[in-house]
Amino acid sequence: MQSLSVTIDSNSGFCFGVVYAIQMAEDMLEEQGYLYCLGDIVHNDVEVERLQKRGLRIINHEQFKQLQNEAVLIRAHGEPPETYQIAIQNNLTLIDASCPVVLKLQNRIKTSYDKQEQIFIYGKHGHAEVMGLLGQTSNEAVVFESIGELMQHELPAKITLYSQTTKSTDSFYNIKTELENKGFEVDANDTICRQVSNRDKDLRKFAARFDKVVFVSGTKSSNGKVLYQVCKNTNPDTYFISKVEELQMDWFKPGNTVGICGATSTPMWLMEEVRDALLRYEL
Repeated sequence: MQSLSVTIDSNSGFCFGVVYAIQMAEDMLEEQGYLYCLGDIVHNDVEVERLQKRGLRIINHEQFKQLQNEAVLIRAHGEPPETYQIAIQNNLTLIDASCPVVLKLQNRIKTSYDKQEQIFIYGKHGHAEVMGLLGQTSNEAVVFESIGELMQHELPAKITLYSQTTKSTDSFYNIKTELENKGFEVDANDTICRQVSNRDKDLRKFAARFDKVVFVSGTKSSNGKVLYQVCKNTNPDTYFISKVEELQMDWFKPGNTVGICGATSTPMWLMEEVRDALLRYEL
């Protein structure tokens, strides 16, 4: 019987912002046995379940408004100003794990808004980070997901352009160039997280090295969907799974080389579980 040769991508797994948030959550859970968290701490169901078993209590914004005299974790995506105002009113202690890259972006958008600039944000509608960014502008900024969508708006001659931190840098600068080619003056503020945006280039090199690729990600992760497609475009024999149980034997042949990689919200322990399951296969 010939087994598989399996390698985990050392660059995959949690970005530093998620590592920081989970470490803060684990420290508080160790200290007091439970902790409220505003929204999923990370877009990965199995990691959320692991922390829930330790006492993490996920709440939404409506539940947050009713809560009083408790500690609540703010996840890496950040929050709009309203969240902090509610916390003061309800005597809530915020354990703020907002990613420093996100906080920097929030501050820059707030500065632009105070200068009464026309702000346009390249990002996903309804995404937690984007909601926090919009909050810096009293929800007046325009969010768009493509140049086509942006051009449906009546645009001012001068545009202040920002981006969600996890968007592609290539796409961001393509949008800037297209706008300038159409005669608009663009003040482009690049605050995209390079630890995330550079992963597409690294993943292309990684995916090309193997016969088959297993991409591990939560189904809610927008970053995961993008990076999976990067792998799939490079190596058509790329398979998406969110947990070990979704692996299928008929994907593999004896002696295949298999690469395992994942999103910025994929825990390393989960990729290691996938590796161990693959190594147990005898084909």
